Parts: sequence; structure tokens; C-alpha cells
Amino acid sequence: MVTMNLYLETYGCQMNVSDSQKIETLFGEEGYQLVSDFHQADLIIINTCSVREKPEQKVFSALGRYLPLKRQNSRLVVAVGGCVAQQWGARLQQKCSGLDIVFGTHAIDVLPAMVREVRNTCLPQLDTAFRSAIPSLDIIPRYAAGTLTAFVTIMQGCNNYCSYCIVPYVRGREYSRPSDSIIAEIRQLAKNGIREVILLGQNVNSYGLQTAGELNFPQLLARVNEIHGIERIRFTTSHPKDLSDELIAAFVELDHLCPQFHLPLQSGSDRILERMGRGYSTAEYFDKVERLRQVCPEIAFSSDMIIGFPGESAEDFQKTVDMIRRVRYDTVYSFKYSPRPGTRAVSFPDQVEEAVKKERLRIFQTLQDEITSKNLRKLEGTTQEILVNGPAKRGGDQWVGRTPTNQIVNFSSDENFTGQTMTVRITRALRHSLKGDIVQHG
Repeated sequence: MVTMNLYLETYGCQMNVSDSQKIETLFGEEGYQLVSDFHQADLIIINTCSVREKPEQKVFSALGRYLPLKRQNSRLVVAVGGCVAQQWGARLQQKCSGLDIVFGTHAIDVLPAMVREVRNTCLPQLDTAFRSAIPSLDIIPRYAAGTLTAFVTIMQGCNNYCSYCIVPYVRGREYSRPSDSIIAEIRQLAKNGIREVILLGQNVNSYGLQTAGELNFPQLLARVNEIHGIERIRFTTSHPKDLSDELIAAFVELDHLCPQFHLPLQSGSDRILERMGRGYSTAEYFDKVERLRQVCPEIAFSSDMIIGFPGESAEDFQKTVDMIRRVRYDTVYSFKYSPRPGTRAVSFPDQVEEAVKKERLRIFQTLQDEITSKNLRKLEGTTQEILVNGPAKRGGDQWVGRTPTNQIVNFSSDENFTGQTMTVRITRALRHSLKGDIVQHG
């Protein structure tokens, strides 16, 4: 078999990262090797994101770099997948002459066959059909030796149709992967040395609810918690309206479930939440946060926030600011509102001016940085258990691990403790991470 080169570029969320891992695995079985220089590629795949306008624009910039290479390399095949491919469909090939393949979010499993078809016929390929089941969810990526953490997609799609969000249109309606398949994958991962799994879905809280006889999400967590070798369980993303009492109780009952919760708020104004179609009030949201803290005092919260949603007044924005002061998130992923084609919010008449959005985002992020720093400084002098991931970026004798609450801790050592669980004393809080000294390892 002749080895060919694959260049794979990924934009967007953790699910896109997971999808790209599956794509790499599929083409590894086809005899391709991954390369970091697109000039060496026989196949270029761009796995795209369309949640906001900026990553969508990056796709067209990338195609402007890659498509001209086909004039020098007749064997080069260029493919675009993911959410932009799903959204644009055939229009993407009409706009970008020479684009060989457009594959949607349900078509990863057929991508190798599409590439073979292009090589055999020189004809462009398109597949953006939604399927009732999604075979690619059962593809198990191959991880390099020593990998400790793995993504496991448990569901895909969303039924909520928030007024700003394109996800239901590009990922489809909710589909829950069979729990037996999920458990089998995680058991195999554990046998291969994986110690930590991150369960993925657009709304993991609603896992299994549309499938008769299937486990719900807390029940699935309980099954994963029983798998030998898995020491840490995380998940993302959750919808606040679907956060159940049973899931709150899981943070007491499941010893491998990490005390970390990504719970998107999106706005601190009830008026804006209603316009967004989120299905909860700030009071209901905060009540769930407080109940989680009652059962798990050390829990760390992160969130998503949209700044400058249509109709957001200065008062609405102030309520968002007040809310992050109340919740005291460890991390917030905040962005200016970005109109997405086909969503209801595009047609809302009272769009916020770009300059206003930009200034509000600056104010918001400055405050959140202060809150993050305060939260980190509170950890100075404490001892924390970390799972050592490997060498730190700066190299030398520096190593990096993560706490159960997902805080990054850097420490010095002449020994390699990768894969070990260690106790460290936090000596200093940095802007977004911690420094520590080894107390105990084993």
C-alpha cells in the first residue's frame, strides 16, 4: 500500500476535535499519515465550525490557500466537512471552484469512500444528508501511547432551537448513541491506558430521553463510574433547563465524577433569556448553581455568555455583569453576538451596534479575569490532587497536570510522573493557571 499524506485542519468545539480524531483514524486505516505541512499533502480536510461568523470566514481564507495547490499537484484532493459544510452544502462547491468534497456532520463514516470516488472519477462529491442514526459516533479513535484523556461522544444534535443558535440546523435533532456502545468504547479506552473521559454532546442532560428503554444521563454516568481504570469523568455541554435532581445527586454519589460543571447561562437578563428562547430564568439558574454547591462545595463552574444580543440594553448588560459576580465562575467563554443565517434572531429589528458590543465585551472580560484571578488566589497554600499530563510547554524540568476542578498546575521535577496522580501544594496563582510543589506521588 502506497502511503499518502493527510493534512487535517480543525476549527471549533471539542466535538469537532473528536470528529477530527475519528477522521484521522479512518484515513490511517486507508494508508494515510498525518502531516503538519499542507504543501506535503495528498489530501487536505478542513473540519469547520459555523457557530459564529469568524470561524466561518476562516474556512474561505483557508480554501484560498489550499485550492491553488491543485494546479501543482494533480493528486491533491480537498474536502470540507463539519458545520459550514452542512450549512452551505452544494453552494460551497459553487462558490469555491475546485473543491472536491463537501461532507456534512452525519457523513464522516463515508468520507474515505468519497475520497476514493474522487480519485477514480475526478468528479466532485457531496453528502450533507441527515441520518436517523449516525454511524460515525461508533468510530473509536486511535490514541498515541501514553494518552491519558479521551473524548467520547454520547449524543449529537439539539432539539431546543434557541433563537441565536445554528446547531440544530447543522448537527440535526438529538440522537443519543446506544449506551451499550458507549460503555464498550470506554472499557476499551481504559484497557488502552486512558484514565480520564470527557463525555460530549450538544446537550448531555437530555441524553436518552427520546429513546424508549435507554438510560438517562445520570444513569449513564453511574455505569461509566463503574469501569475499572477510569479515574476521572467530565462532560460537556449541559442545558440548564434539563439539569435534574438526579444529576445533582450524582456529584455526591459518583466518586470518579469530577467536581466541574460547564453550565451555559448566555445572559444575566431574564428579558434577553426569553428572547433567546432559553427556557429558564436567572433565578432558576442560580438556584441550580447553589444546589450543586450545597452537595459539592468544591465544584468549579464555567459558562458561555453572549454579549450584545439583539435588544440588549445597558440595563440588561448590567444584569449579566451582576450575575457573574454572584456565581463567581472560574471560566467564562464570552463572545459578541454573531448573527447566524436561518436563525430567528437574525430578523430581530433591534441589533446592537458593533462598537457597543465590543466595549461591553471588553468590560465583561476584564471583570471575569478579575474573578478568575481571585478564585485561583484562594487556592494558594492548599494541597491539590493532580493527574500529570506530561511536560509543560516551556519544557526543561517543568511538568503540567490538572486538578479535579480542571485547573492547570505547573510544577518542577527531575522525574517524569506522566500518568501518575500526585498531591501538590499550590505556591502561586498565575493569570489562568497555578504553580505548585510536589507533596506526595504514588
